[in-house]
Amino acid sequence: MDPANSTLGKILLDEITPVVMVLRTPLVEESSQKNQLSFIQLLSPFCNFNNIDVPVRTASDQPYRLKKFKLRLFYASDIRQPNIEVAKERLNQVITDAGEKDLSKLCSEPFQIETVLNSSQNEFLPSWFQYFNKELVRTVSFSEHEAFDHPVTCLLAVSSRDEDPINKFVDLFNTNQLPSLLNDGAMDPKILKHFVLVHDDEEIPLERATKTLAEMRSTFGANCCHLLCINSSKDGSEEHENLWAAYKTDISDGQPLRSFLSSDDVDELKKFIQDLSSKHIIPHMEQKIRLLNQQVSATRKGFRNQIKNLWWRKGKDDAPENPAGPTYTFSSIESQIRVLGDYAFMLHDYELALSNYRLLSTDFKLDKAWKHYAGVQEMMGLTYFMLDQSRKDGEYCMENSFTTYLKIGLSGQRNATRCGLWWVEMLKARDQYKEAASVYFRISGEEPLHSAVMLEQASYCYLFSTPPMLRKYGFHLVLSGDLYKKCDQIKHAIRTYKGALSVFKGTTWRHIRDHVHFHLGKWYGFLGIFDVAIKNMMEVLACGHQSKTTQELFLKDFLQIIQQTGKTYEVPKLQLPIINIPSVKVMYEDHRTYASQAAIHVKESLWRSLEEDMIPTLSSKSNWLELQSKILPKKFKESNICVAGEAIGIAIEFKNPLQIPVSISGVSLICEHSPAVSEPNANNSTGDQNGETSNKSATSGNFTSDTSSFTLSEADVALGESETVLVQLTVTPRAEGTLKIVGIRWKLSGSLAGFCTFDSDLVRKKVVKGNRKSKRSPIDNLKFLVIKSLPKLEGIIHPLPETVYVGDLRCIALELQNPSKIPVKKLKMKVSPPRFLQIGRKEDLEAQFPTCLERKSSRQSSLRSKTDIVSDDIFLFPEDTTVVDGAPISCPLWLRAAAPGKLSLYLSVFYEMGDTSSVMTYRTLRLHFNIEVLPSLDVSFQISPRPSRLREFLVRMDVINRSSSKGFQVHQLSSIGNEWEISLLEPTKVLPSDFLRAGHAISWFLKLKNCRSVTDQDSASSLCPPEKADVNLLSGSEMLFDIYSSPLSEFHHYERVHQRISDQEHEDTVDFILVSRSQKTILFVSFYSVRTSNPIWWIMDGPQTIKHDFKDTFCAIPLRMIVHNSSDDVLSIRCKPSGSAVNMSSSGNASASSGNEVGWHDLSLSNDIKVTSDIPGTRVVKPLSSDTVPAFIWSASSSTHFILEPLSSRETPLEISVFSPGTFDLSNYTLHWSRSSQSDHGDESRASSGTCQGHPFYITVLQQD
Repeated sequence: MDPANSTLGKILLDEITPVVMVLRTPLVEESSQKNQLSFIQLLSPFCNFNNIDVPVRTASDQPYRLKKFKLRLFYASDIRQPNIEVAKERLNQVITDAGEKDLSKLCSEPFQIETVLNSSQNEFLPSWFQYFNKELVRTVSFSEHEAFDHPVTCLLAVSSRDEDPINKFVDLFNTNQLPSLLNDGAMDPKILKHFVLVHDDEEIPLERATKTLAEMRSTFGANCCHLLCINSSKDGSEEHENLWAAYKTDISDGQPLRSFLSSDDVDELKKFIQDLSSKHIIPHMEQKIRLLNQQVSATRKGFRNQIKNLWWRKGKDDAPENPAGPTYTFSSIESQIRVLGDYAFMLHDYELALSNYRLLSTDFKLDKAWKHYAGVQEMMGLTYFMLDQSRKDGEYCMENSFTTYLKIGLSGQRNATRCGLWWVEMLKARDQYKEAASVYFRISGEEPLHSAVMLEQASYCYLFSTPPMLRKYGFHLVLSGDLYKKCDQIKHAIRTYKGALSVFKGTTWRHIRDHVHFHLGKWYGFLGIFDVAIKNMMEVLACGHQSKTTQELFLKDFLQIIQQTGKTYEVPKLQLPIINIPSVKVMYEDHRTYASQAAIHVKESLWRSLEEDMIPTLSSKSNWLELQSKILPKKFKESNICVAGEAIGIAIEFKNPLQIPVSISGVSLICEHSPAVSEPNANNSTGDQNGETSNKSATSGNFTSDTSSFTLSEADVALGESETVLVQLTVTPRAEGTLKIVGIRWKLSGSLAGFCTFDSDLVRKKVVKGNRKSKRSPIDNLKFLVIKSLPKLEGIIHPLPETVYVGDLRCIALELQNPSKIPVKKLKMKVSPPRFLQIGRKEDLEAQFPTCLERKSSRQSSLRSKTDIVSDDIFLFPEDTTVVDGAPISCPLWLRAAAPGKLSLYLSVFYEMGDTSSVMTYRTLRLHFNIEVLPSLDVSFQISPRPSRLREFLVRMDVINRSSSKGFQVHQLSSIGNEWEISLLEPTKVLPSDFLRAGHAISWFLKLKNCRSVTDQDSASSLCPPEKADVNLLSGSEMLFDIYSSPLSEFHHYERVHQRISDQEHEDTVDFILVSRSQKTILFVSFYSVRTSNPIWWIMDGPQTIKHDFKDTFCAIPLRMIVHNSSDDVLSIRCKPSGSAVNMSSSGNASASSGNEVGWHDLSLSNDIKVTSDIPGTRVVKPLSSDTVPAFIWSASSSTHFILEPLSSRETPLEISVFSPGTFDLSNYTLHWSRSSQSDHGDESRASSGTCQGHPFYITVLQQD
């Protein structure tokens, strides 16, 4: 890129150009003002030449043509260094005016960062930057150490109306009117003069002006005098192309200038300036360059002159440094070289300019003339740029100049700023934006307003660098905005902060984003633009990541802005508090009704499984609404259905994100109701599509509600620090039609109303809906079809305990009530889980508990057959039962706490409408409640067979009180089944008191006998007497409870179902029921089921003592073994004696070295209750050494094998041979069993085979005398 076409090149061609000093008489100015222009303004549009095409020769006679050229015109009174305070005020005014012009963009949305990155600099950069920079550069104009601001020529203008014009010309160039630079010797007073006679055609005839021109030429010379005619138009109605807009602020670009200047006048003005430039100024400068170059060459160039110069300046390094620096007059060689360099630069002879600047730089440095040195270094850097060579040297010169200006102090600060601005443009022309930004930062200076502009320009350099440095762009905009605010430039502060917001919005830089939004809100509020102010302040309300102090500040200022509006301000999607839209739950009742909030939150699948056998439509897998397709309008078949007069609930979470408490009031729903035009009926299945009128309530602009259509609940919520509260709101429709829940509203601090509309796709609907149909539109989730009022059952359970103990059995009542005048009928009920809850009989309500469970005089009437199964069918109320007009009915329920922990119980009541014309033909009432169950008695059983009895067992029952403070009376132990007899081994009192206290334990030892006959299993006479199945464990009490009565038998059945025990009983299975009582006569019932794992029982029979003479032969002793099959399967039995024998008298207690306690095994039935079934364990007997002769051997057959039918016994003969006297243990045999066939009711989990060690059986053989 040609440097002349760059931004810096254009600036240099505009600012470093020849200066023309203008002296004029008052009448000249008066003639110009007829056109609303000063004399300089009149000439200025014609001083800029883009193609002047003037031939010029360099100092070395190298010809070139000057294309671009410009003159700068100044009145003599303006050729002076600007006043600092005046210049500062002017710059401030420039910034203020720029802020006022951008009012239209003040309220616009911030640009997206993608839009910013895709924009060019000219489109995005504020246009006033360039004008501000130019004005800032001009604050250091006409410095004494620079020559390009010194006048090249003097233009003297006298009006033709002036008397004695010749003397006027002489008087104009009076030293009193000349600038101080000329009078002080900094500039050569002998400058080129050009005399202009300004003729106003409206006042003076042309002949007089021509005569005066002749006198001028004879006095001052013909070449330097000129006649300039203006105001040739008589009526002042001439319109010209707007050439003066850039030079007069009150003329806009599109407004034509109406003046007395004719077209010929304009052409003459243009020709005059062109002739002045091409025929006078440029030749004069060219001539002076030649002259000065000759002088410099004669005095400074060449080796001899250089040595002389160094010798002359020797010793200046040791001289004390003068802060003001040395003074150079216009006649000094240094000033002449500077003029030569600046003239060469203005005539675009950059090589000559650079050589002179280099020569001069050394002199100023040796003279310690630092300001002059910095100025020369600055021009060297610009010359390098215009030559487009040695970029490194050019940047070095600018750096050197900049730092030197700063070293000078305050007097060099403004020059440093100008140097920095030119340096920045040099870097930007080479796409070095990052480096340019750092220079902007360095020239920001101590003036806050100027620093704000520089920091803003630095931010744009970061934006346009490659790659874009967005964080630094935004950060410097924030710094700039803060400085703008300190200087009361709020509009500029808003503009910069909006630019920063485009970077920080949508990022994780939360603190700086909050800072930007907060200050934008405050500043917009200060300007009275409350809409945008509130919008920004809302972004920082949910600032939970900020400190508590910051949160208080944000909220306080936000509420102050709201108060300034003077009204209740409505804000959509107010962020305080935070509304958790996905948490919204919609709760309403159609054909399903609920007795409590707890029932609503139960999973729908659980209710469906409970009701599927009770509601016909569920069993057919169809929606109840499908059955009413002929009644409902077609467009409402997929709508949610609610009943007039019944509330629709919304549960929604309000979260306080702040560390300070927040209170909100008037929380309610926003709803719309559209009343139906006509009742839906079979003759109008489609309904009136357009026959609805909208009755809206509580929209964004209206905070009243129409109570005739529906009623809204309101809530006041106090949110603590970072607290989340679930708010329950309701809307109760009063009329039929369509109801839509639109959103939610609330008030913050009384004057701020927030509202939030529900996006239906974000709402997770907690509906009471049965079958799920095809996908529906999300907007329908909050839309309801309101049908006419229907009867609704209300249910309550009493007395309902909150805490019970394990085993607690009590009778409670369900009370149902229908407030409606319309009756309900055909009631059904089902409970779950039946292990904990059973439906009682009507007479249970009047019975005295627990007396009603005591054994009656006739026991046989309450006995259950072993094949009876408790029914879990639905409970049907009597057919004539109706509930109407608030009259209650009660139904007894039996509650039993079967296990510790949290107990959840469920009830569902089905009923049909008495009004057959209603859309809904039936409804259900769902009840749910929780009870805490605490530990009570922990019971374990240990059972072992009696080796001496075939079907008798020894039972040890251990009872531990696991409660923390409650005592219990252990009252009764019963065995379930007709074939078991149970009794105490020791009928004495064991407890020191009637109650087993908390933490105490006790044990009972009992005898259990199977009374079933082996030969006739089904005969009732073979069963044991029923009285012997119960044991009273409480001394002094004769009362026993009937374990076969309701509800004990039902609870026992479901306990077996829970433990996955088959209803098919076995002889090796026994169920125990332990009944205990508390001090308040509450009954506790626990069920335990114990079953042995071996299906065979056996005993060994034979003589106990025998005398035999071993002198003759060994002793053969006959024995018999009786084996009983207690299972329902055919068993294959093999008896296998062992080859080793145990002689108790000779072997000591070898048989006692058992590895296990015989017959003790634990079977866990629940978490803390252990039941041990008795099985013959593996008895480990120490065999005799192989070198020892056995004391006895099994004789006859080595083993016996036979088949044993189910529930049958068999006797098998055995024999042993004894070889010496002694006492012998005949337990060294094994019984191996295997199932030959499985019964129909067999348990597949049972073992198919097993091996049992023989029971101990002792025989004593004595020597016969």
